[in-house]
Formats: sequence, C-alpha cells, structure tokens
Amino acid sequence: MGTLVELHRIRYPPFEPSRWNPEALPVAERRQIIGELDSIEEAHRRVGESGVTFSIGDESSWFVERSYELDGQVLIPPNAFAHVDETPFASVITRQRQGWYLIPNPIHLRVRRFINAVVIVLLGSLMYLFFSPLLLWLGLPVYGVEAVRWGLLDYPALAVVVVPLIFAPLAIRVVANLFELRRQTAFLHRAIQPPKIQFSHPPIADQPLAVKVTFPDWEGDWKHADVLWRVGALAPAREVLFELLDRTPDQQPPPGLSTELPHHWEVGLDDGTAGGEDAPMERQEVKGGLFLRPMRIMANGERKRWMEGKQLSLQPPLPTWPGTTNTDLVRVHWECIVRIEREKGGPLLWVEPLRVGDPSSTMLSVNLPELHDGRSELDMIESTH
Repeated sequence: MGTLVELHRIRYPPFEPSRWNPEALPVAERRQIIGELDSIEEAHRRVGESGVTFSIGDESSWFVERSYELDGQVLIPPNAFAHVDETPFASVITRQRQGWYLIPNPIHLRVRRFINAVVIVLLGSLMYLFFSPLLLWLGLPVYGVEAVRWGLLDYPALAVVVVPLIFAPLAIRVVANLFELRRQTAFLHRAIQPPKIQFSHPPIADQPLAVKVTFPDWEGDWKHADVLWRVGALAPAREVLFELLDRTPDQQPPPGLSTELPHHWEVGLDDGTAGGEDAPMERQEVKGGLFLRPMRIMANGERKRWMEGKQLSLQPPLPTWPGTTNTDLVRVHWECIVRIEREKGGPLLWVEPLRVGDPSSTMLSVNLPELHDGRSELDMIESTH
C-alpha cells in the first residue's frame, strides 16, 4: 500500500518569547517511518496506536504539530482511538514537575518591574544631559547638571539620584535570594508528607477529571487548598534541536537558543534559553529545584476548593488538547496541582504528572494560548487567578 510516516514539527518559544519574532526562528522537523503497510485499514490502526493528529498554534507564530503521511499524503483515520502514551516521562518531568514546590516571593516580580522603570529613568537622564547644552543655549533652565565631586572625579548632580536607583534593585534581589534560600531550608527541615491523589477513572483529555485528594497530615498553618489540572507543551530536548537544525554541540547555537549553562544537578532539564533567570537561587542538593517553572505554552482546566473526603470533578482545558505525548521533540504534558495557602511562607504546591488519554477526535486544532515567559515567579500568579 505504501510507507506510513509520522511527522513532528515545532517552533517552540524561547525564554521571554515577547522579545522574539517567531517567523525569524527556524522550524525543527522530524520524519519517522512507522512501517510499510499493505492496506489503508492497517494504516488507520497504526495511526490510532501512535496518537491523535494535532496542531497547537500556527506557522505564523509558535506551534507544535504531529501528523501522519501515507505515501506523501496526509492521513487522518475515520475513527478515534483511546490512545494513552505509556512511554517513560522525560527527566524534565521527573526532576522538575513532580513533588513539592514553593512559589517565589512576589518581591522578585516587583523588583523586575522596578528595574524596567529604572532603565527608562536612566535613558531619560542620559538624553537630558546630552541635550542640556542646547537647552542652556536656548535660554531654558536646566537642573542637576552642576558638578558634584565623589573622590577624585566630578559627576553631574543628577547622578546622586540615578546611581542609587540603579544599585537598589540589585541589592534587593541579593537579599530576596538569601531569603529564598532560608525559606527552602525551613521547608526541607519540616519533611511534610505528600498528599494522596486518587482518580476514579483514567484521565481523558476531553472528559472531566474525577479526583480525590487526601492529606495524611494537615499542618496547623495551612488555611485551605485548591485543586486544578492543566496541560502544556514542554520545551524539546536541546540536543535534538541541535541535531535537526544541523548543528553540533560545539557550534554556535541556532537562533532562539542560548549558550548552554552548566547544570548543577543534571543535564537535559531545559532547552538552555533561560540563562539562569527562570527561578531564584535554589538549594543545590535538591534535584531539579524547589520552584516550578511554567510551561511557556499551557492552558488551565477547572480549579476547585478542596474539601475533606469529597471527590472533585474538574472540567478539562478548552479548547480540547491532545493527550500525553512523550517524545524528545514534541512533549504534551498534563499535571494535577494541589495549591495550599499558608499563613506564612507563601503558597505550597504539590504537582502530580498525569498520563492523559487522547480525546474522542481524529484531528485537533488548538489556538495558541497566552504565552508565559518561563519565570517561576509568574507561574501560579498569572495562570490560576
């Protein structure tokens, strides 16, 4: 009959995707031969065993796609299959998206916004100093340009105001990072027992999630807990992108990827584009860290307040996404999150990876949801409120 091929295509948003032009970045594409088949019925069956055809986003922006071709023609089976990807989770899931997590102090977000304002003030001050001779020539009053001596050098008086503004956020971030290390140490010493999460039936992408959460120990400073599930596309493996884009690890990275930073726990946990800015300082002995990195493309399902002994029914994200997909290039990841509000120390998260079956559809087209820049301080602030 012909050759059946599985086609993966992806243009994944780098860290801070708002700063990038998607159409200027390359598309990674991989074609994998499934087999030589004798009939169209056999081709439909093999496609059903491999997973649903889907497209997230579009080619004018960021996108993730999986499709099938039979002798060069797009193949879509007439019937849907209840496919569940049983391949092992990637290390980025087992190391960075499973277990207990903290949410960074909101001061990190405020300081980052303050830095943006300081940059604007600095550029405005430089422009003002540049044009001050022209203003004096026109007879207009100018302020802050008189000389002030610091040590052996003279500086404009305006520097007395601007220079402290430049160094203030740096000092605040140092103090905030030290506070985060102390908070992580205090959490690790408590050794909190994880909750038990039970599902009444296997999760399906287009069906409500029936979940029951039981806490072995309810801590005295816990106020309440919320349960939600969400889905997103994880970054592809860095080494695979290099291979598909015809680069070797010792060459200059392709557009959208930065020079790889040395990992202090395990290589392969991210695509190397964050440059160490995705999370505050973390305890090095914690494999994967204690801060949950947001998926840059993700959508949330329903969120409900936890009640002891009660089973919750959570509606899935809309529009319907494909089920779990575990490859080194295309990764659709689902997770159940228990968010615990505490009186002190900020919210606490328990993250449970899910294996979610494909929906009852032969082809899915998902509009690109709002992107996230990859910083952990924005994960559970923007995405669940």
